[in-house]
Amino acid sequence: MLTEEDVKNALRSVKYPGFSRDIVSFGLIKQVATKNGAVSVSMELTTGSPEIVSQIKTASEQALRALPGVNAVYVDVKAQPGAQAASPQSPWSQQQKVPGIRRVVAVASGKGGVGKSTLSVNLACGLKHLGEKVGLLDCDIYGPSIPLMMGVNQRPTVNDEEKLVPPSNHGVRLMSMGFLLEGDQPVIWRGPMIMKTIQQFVGAVAWGELDFLLVDLPPGTGDAQLSLCQTVPLDGGVIVTTPQEASLGVVRKGIAMFQKVNVPILGIVENMSYFIAPGGQRVEIFGHGGGRAEAERQNVPFLGEVPIFTEIREAGDRGVPIVVVDSSSPPAQAFIKIAEGLKAGLS
Repeated sequence: MLTEEDVKNALRSVKYPGFSRDIVSFGLIKQVATKNGAVSVSMELTTGSPEIVSQIKTASEQALRALPGVNAVYVDVKAQPGAQAASPQSPWSQQQKVPGIRRVVAVASGKGGVGKSTLSVNLACGLKHLGEKVGLLDCDIYGPSIPLMMGVNQRPTVNDEEKLVPPSNHGVRLMSMGFLLEGDQPVIWRGPMIMKTIQQFVGAVAWGELDFLLVDLPPGTGDAQLSLCQTVPLDGGVIVTTPQEASLGVVRKGIAMFQKVNVPILGIVENMSYFIAPGGQRVEIFGHGGGRAEAERQNVPFLGEVPIFTEIREAGDRGVPIVVVDSSSPPAQAFIKIAEGLKAGLS
């Protein structure tokens, strides 16, 4: 006998026009009914584009007719009257601005190991140093590192409104999957669970009044990134890279992802830019200048470069970011200048 899950599995082959994601994972399917070989599906779109409505309806009917035992298909597609025409942002039209948060900025990288989380914690503390109210959300569900770098290892409390109260340290409010895990317990989840968790971290947390909510994304262009874009309107994204071509190649993919969902690129940061040896010699381990050159190529701001300083790593391991340890030191000033550039770009 044909089940609702059979129908939804068939509809997972139908992609939203212009995206690699299917209409089921976007939550467009509202009702499914099956009886005596007949299938009825009701869906709601957040676009008024007749072209998109027609494409999805036709593709859905074809997918359902291919199911064994189906002899009749009824697909009802409701579109929002007067909604804007098709655009890459159409699936995210149900985003909700989080009350009390002025700006939401994602920190992303195309690949791992470029120091994205290190930038996130020091950028958050840098903005706090500049007088801003700041929150930091760790969206790396599988490998959360913000608790260690910010020196926090406690579970969030719950307030009277049944919202999580984010722990804070160094003047920054924090939320991370790491606060909810026991020791080295791994997270073994599929995409839908990731999406639900990120939605809760944004909407079910008592963030309070913030000038900036920075979001530390996992590397790549997967479920966490798309879930965030679907959940909350982003004011922009900051891309972190290292100078070598291997890193710059995936930077372009990260930029393309944000462009796909209409998120402006606020700038590129080149991390591990160079190293000053004990004798004073400047050593460009990974090359130099690739981040600035890519920013010029992409016509986006270059927010700055961060050299390799041992103090940055040591401070992060202690849970006290270098900006907090000594804001006047050269390593801290590198991050504070990036924070100043970010703040100015969003003014």
